[in-house]
Amino acid sequence: MSHGKAYYAKLGAYESPISGQGITFYPLGVRQEEFTTLHETGFLAARPHWNYPNVFSPFWRLYYDLEHGHKVVFPETGKAVELGPDKVVIIPDHLMFNTEGTENRAKFWFAFTCPRRVHPSQSMPIIFKPEACELALIEQLIRLIKAKPGNIQNNRILHASLALLHVTLSRAEIRWLEEKPAAIQEAIRHIEENFRNPLSNPALARLAHVSERSLTRLFLRYQGVSPRQFLKQVRVRAAADLILSTSASLDEIAEQAGFPNRHYLTRVFSQVTGESPAQFRHAHTPSKNYSPPSRHQLFAHCQYNVLSAPAHS
Repeated sequence: MSHGKAYYAKLGAYESPISGQGITFYPLGVRQEEFTTLHETGFLAARPHWNYPNVFSPFWRLYYDLEHGHKVVFPETGKAVELGPDKVVIIPDHLMFNTEGTENRAKFWFAFTCPRRVHPSQSMPIIFKPEACELALIEQLIRLIKAKPGNIQNNRILHASLALLHVTLSRAEIRWLEEKPAAIQEAIRHIEENFRNPLSNPALARLAHVSERSLTRLFLRYQGVSPRQFLKQVRVRAAADLILSTSASLDEIAEQAGFPNRHYLTRVFSQVTGESPAQFRHAHTPSKNYSPPSRHQLFAHCQYNVLSAPAHS
């Protein structure tokens, strides 16, 4: 279906990872057992009007344009990066940027969450020339998306997307922070296990044997958010899981996810996802035929594509 410029002018989806134009997976939060969590894979053969100022997304973005013409600009530094087939551009979460472009251009993208943090010395955005295996995966994904995906096809898209994410995020060009200190690991574990209960920064700081100021500094450095914001993310993720996997009422979901009432749940959930709980349940309830890939399937798929990737000049 084709759309006019007015339609695309309203299509930002930068507070939420879901644009409505891609294939949706794991809409919220982080799958803690995984290195990264994919939210959306998308491809548009002709994407007009890509002008969005002051984007400040809580989700990571990967862009690969099949044509030159669109660019991202970073107001803080004034740096402008033209997108095109010669580069993959990765923008971590909470990094403000503008998108610029008015002409129709072919655009491929990911929206995802990565629990690891890049090193402060890492140049932003992360830019590298795609290798043969990455180009082969992008080409495969575009073919799959063009084939009008259904349940089986969506599983294939998820497999190939995760393979591409693992390959790109393992590039030597990306400098990652060292492993999280024990103090923040203990605080994170406590939040993950006790998010249904009242939790305060002073109590978390005592548990981690650091000051409140140090706790906030550690969270901002290694998680990209404050302890309070991280707790909110965990609770929203729990609510999202309950919304998609049960028929529980909002009152029941609020209680089980650690919110004082359904009204506060709705307000916070809408702030984080861009959708009310009811809209989220309607739009993202997975098909009964859908099943996420196992770790074995993912790496088998990645190995196949690396070995069979065609040469590119």
